[in-house]
Amino acid sequence: MPWYPRPSLRKNIISGLYEICDVEKCIVPILNFLYKDKAEISEENKSIITNTLANISIKNSKTIFAAAVIIVILSTFGISKLEVENSFINYFSKNTEIYKGMKLIDDKLGGTTPLEIILKFPAKVKETKEENDVDDWGEDDDLNSEKYWFTKDKIDKIDKVHNYLDNLDGVGKVLSFSSILKVAEKLNNNKELGTLEMGVLYSKIPDSIKKEIVDPYISIEHNEARINLRIKDSQEGLRRNELIKKIQYDLENQLKLTKKEFKLAGVLILFNNLLQSLFKSQILTLGFVMVGIFIMFLVLFRNLTLSLIGVVPNFIAAFFILGIIGLLGIPLDMMTITIAAITIGIAVDNSIHYIYRFKEEFSLNNNYQETLKLCHSTVGVAILNTSITIVFGFSILVFSNFIPTIYFGVFTGIAMLLAMISVLTLLPKLLLIIKPFKAQIG
Repeated sequence: MPWYPRPSLRKNIISGLYEICDVEKCIVPILNFLYKDKAEISEENKSIITNTLANISIKNSKTIFAAAVIIVILSTFGISKLEVENSFINYFSKNTEIYKGMKLIDDKLGGTTPLEIILKFPAKVKETKEENDVDDWGEDDDLNSEKYWFTKDKIDKIDKVHNYLDNLDGVGKVLSFSSILKVAEKLNNNKELGTLEMGVLYSKIPDSIKKEIVDPYISIEHNEARINLRIKDSQEGLRRNELIKKIQYDLENQLKLTKKEFKLAGVLILFNNLLQSLFKSQILTLGFVMVGIFIMFLVLFRNLTLSLIGVVPNFIAAFFILGIIGLLGIPLDMMTITIAAITIGIAVDNSIHYIYRFKEEFSLNNNYQETLKLCHSTVGVAILNTSITIVFGFSILVFSNFIPTIYFGVFTGIAMLLAMISVLTLLPKLLLIIKPFKAQIG
């Protein structure tokens, strides 16, 4: 029985012989000695996908650049359509308990998201005794200020704003001092309360009742009135940011209030400002990230042209995914707004791997097309497998009940596919055209 070395020893022997021997004259006979079956040298199987992308990179210049231009144009148009929303109820599927509960609150209990309108009244300037021709203001100015705070102008202004808000589409329950007055009028046989009656009534009711039904809506000390309303988040087509802008515009132009006379506050304003600031900072951050990656490429490759080439696929992938989101009319939120940054972070790895391998292989054969084919059959296969693995990894998020998580998984996967295609088509094509590496002589 012939003797055969164990597998680990055979591997070490073969790898050493490859470095010192001619393959056809030396390696094949030795392989026949080491293995039971006759060994034959055959060409390594190439990936069909990467081989196809390599041929496209070499032969289809117009197609690649035309597709890149179209993607940039569509992305720019889509980004101009981006908007942010803060509807918490729409973050969940309609069959979830959270959605059903919030829907019930909207339909039966007057809305979910609170909004407050603070009305500020001009300070009352006391007139002098001579101008009023009266003996005295009284011993207790605070008491007098409480009695005479309830003027017709103030009550009419509160009523006017209350009625306007009550008729707005998307607004649920509205509560204010006007609501208290309507209850008081019913108790008074549907007779309107005069300003003096309201003042006397306010000064006579117990403090405990004041804290419960009056103080939440008026502040005599600060000369302000508060109107509370809730927004129906489940209403189809509701745009919170547009609703806020409409209320601000109508209070100024329709109800003739100055900017100093009212202020919007509450959870709705807080979340809207948060998302609006996220949107602005995201666009600025993308610009800084691209500059940062470009500087990193300069440090790594020490070549201005090569650094510009490496940035292009990452730029296109990030902007394309934002463009798709804008074209589909999907509002950005705290989850989807991070997709572009994550895409750049992952896609830049592919560019670095490919450029490094291209640089090393070109230094050996000094032929751009041969180097491109070799890179596609080696590092290109690794980039392909890594990208597909990432896509499948993110695709598991589509089974979530949280809608932003689903968007995050789907669009991140699409972005990674585009980044992979860009690195294996547009990037090598730019290398072929620009030729940033110099051929080595000798």
